[in-house]
Amino acid sequence: MNSENSNASEVSLHAVDYWQVVKNRYGIILLTFLLVFMTALVITYVMPKKYESSATIQVRPNIASVQVIPGMVSRDPTAGSATFFPTEFEVIKSQKTLDIVIDKLDLINHWGRDRESVRGTLQGIIGAQNIRGTDLIEIRVRTSNSADARMIADAVSDAYRERRTELENARSDQAMSELREAVRSQEDLVEEKRKVLTQLIRNEKVIYTRGGNGNEGYTETDEARDAAMQYAKLESERIKLESQIDTLLRYDGDQLITYAAGLQLPENIIRTLHPQWLDAKRQLAALQSSGLGERHPTVLQQKKMIEGLDSDLDKGVVALRETLRAQLELTKEQAERLKVKKDEEEEEAITDGIARHSFDDAKADFETAQDLLEKLKVKLISEEMQRRISEDPVIVHADPVESQAPVSPNVKLNLALGAVVGLVFGVGIAFFLEYLDTSVKTLEDVERYLQVPVLAVIPKDVGILYKQSGMSPDAEAYRILRTNIEFNRKNPEDNAITVVSGGAGEGKSTTLVNLAYICAQGGYTTLMIDADLRRPRLHTFFDINNSVGLTNYLTTDLMLEDVILQTPVDNLYFMPSGILPADAAGILNSRRMSELIQDVKQRFDLVLIDSPPILGVSDASVLASEVDLTMVVVQHRKLPRNMLMRVKAAVENVGGHVIGVVLNNVDVRSDSQYQYYTSYYTYYAPTDSHAPAASAPKKQDAARAPESAPSSPSGEDLY
Repeated sequence: MNSENSNASEVSLHAVDYWQVVKNRYGIILLTFLLVFMTALVITYVMPKKYESSATIQVRPNIASVQVIPGMVSRDPTAGSATFFPTEFEVIKSQKTLDIVIDKLDLINHWGRDRESVRGTLQGIIGAQNIRGTDLIEIRVRTSNSADARMIADAVSDAYRERRTELENARSDQAMSELREAVRSQEDLVEEKRKVLTQLIRNEKVIYTRGGNGNEGYTETDEARDAAMQYAKLESERIKLESQIDTLLRYDGDQLITYAAGLQLPENIIRTLHPQWLDAKRQLAALQSSGLGERHPTVLQQKKMIEGLDSDLDKGVVALRETLRAQLELTKEQAERLKVKKDEEEEEAITDGIARHSFDDAKADFETAQDLLEKLKVKLISEEMQRRISEDPVIVHADPVESQAPVSPNVKLNLALGAVVGLVFGVGIAFFLEYLDTSVKTLEDVERYLQVPVLAVIPKDVGILYKQSGMSPDAEAYRILRTNIEFNRKNPEDNAITVVSGGAGEGKSTTLVNLAYICAQGGYTTLMIDADLRRPRLHTFFDINNSVGLTNYLTTDLMLEDVILQTPVDNLYFMPSGILPADAAGILNSRRMSELIQDVKQRFDLVLIDSPPILGVSDASVLASEVDLTMVVVQHRKLPRNMLMRVKAAVENVGGHVIGVVLNNVDVRSDSQYQYYTSYYTYYAPTDSHAPAASAPKKQDAARAPESAPSSPSGEDLY
């Protein structure tokens, strides 16, 4: 479940990223869209107009190849198949059809060109298509002359009908000729089969009746089958007798008598004597069990009776054995005679079967040939009747008319395609430019390549805060920046910070002024030093004279209080740049500059130093080596990533420490990656009832700083 949610979230993130690219480069997309759309409009306007005329015809399948007799396959494989209509489309535009059109309309003279050129032109302007679900074909001709379009469409339909009729007649004549030849050949074959069958009837004495069950002329007997069955029965009887005799020879005593009594033979006296013998034995046992002795007259009489029965049984067994032997001999003699008879009957049956098979084969061949001949004659009659009642293979249902309005160019379609292509092309260019763009776009880009935190995201078009209302939502971004600086500096004594950028116009000076204003509002005594001795700008934000400042202090014996000015904002002080020198880097890279920084660090809670772009001149590198921390201002989507890495390297090469990056001039309202920061404009927006009265700061000459250096109002940090 978590995996599904993760996948859905990732897909949603990708969709947002794509939409962000479209929003960021909507200008390119709009421009490309307009260019492609206007190009499509111009091309549509200059394209030659074309008129179309069409004829609708019905095409019947090959009538001469219709299946008449069940089981016979049509000779036209394309009739009714999926390739029938595509084949006819090619026939309509074939060379022979077009040559008929050329000769009929005399297009060679009409257009003033040779036959091959005219034929190629016709193939390009003629089209054919099947009307779905019907046997109708629409022949279309599209050309710049409406009269020519109608005339050619009419001529093409006539030429195709003429060729199709000619081909149908030729195919029908060929089919009739082949069918007549097949009938004659089949008649000869039937006559040959008749002669073969007649000869077999005479030789085998067969009475033949056409339409019988296949056994005509034969009286079927069962002698061979009966002989085989009797022989098998006698063989079974012989085996049985041999088994009985063998058993009589193997058994003796009571076991022999018991077995012999069970034989089902008509002259078996043992079956009568055996029960008597058993009864006598039981009586003797009863007498003995009653207590009579062995010499008791009754016992002796019973034993004598049993002895007599034993003698009779032995004689009966001998007689039974002889009887079985006699039956066995008789059975063997009968089996031998039946075997001879069986073999004779089988040989006779085999001879009759061979003759019968020869007759059946000859009869089947004759009847098959006779049936095929009858079908061929029916087919011949059907084809002849079909030719007499055959219909036109091509029927014209709609004659072409002269078109009054052009069908090409299609203005609506072309403009719609132009709009779609323009939009797709514009989006493609936008994504391609986004792919080529190596500028800093996200916070992740900064942290991935510089390995330093992003201290704040400054919204686009932020003005000078001290000139605005105190409830301006833009101030919150700088409050976040102030907080992140406080938490990211490892040493509380590191309060001298220089603000640098890679190039000009990235908002470095504006960021410094607004940060200083916010820190001053928070109770920090803050000093701004304009060390950009190339193009100083800080004095313009406060309308302060720039004639005396940093350069004067570094090159003369002026006191610090002479060059530090009080701004209209409480706790905020400013040191202008002074007169611009010829060697700015040399002035900044001096011991007096180092002493100045150490001095103001002791006097103020926070010292912010403005510097020129670090990649353009060496002044910023000198300042980065003198101060405690360096803050890099990067304009959103302007500086390439490799240039940003060079900015950090330039600071670290002189021993400076980059505390973090300020991502400036970000369009937080349109860029979905920074939607969190749009809360500035809702959560911190002033309401009507709480909006403070706006009061513009007074324009006045800045008073000089007091001789006693300002100090922190509470002597400790606010955070």
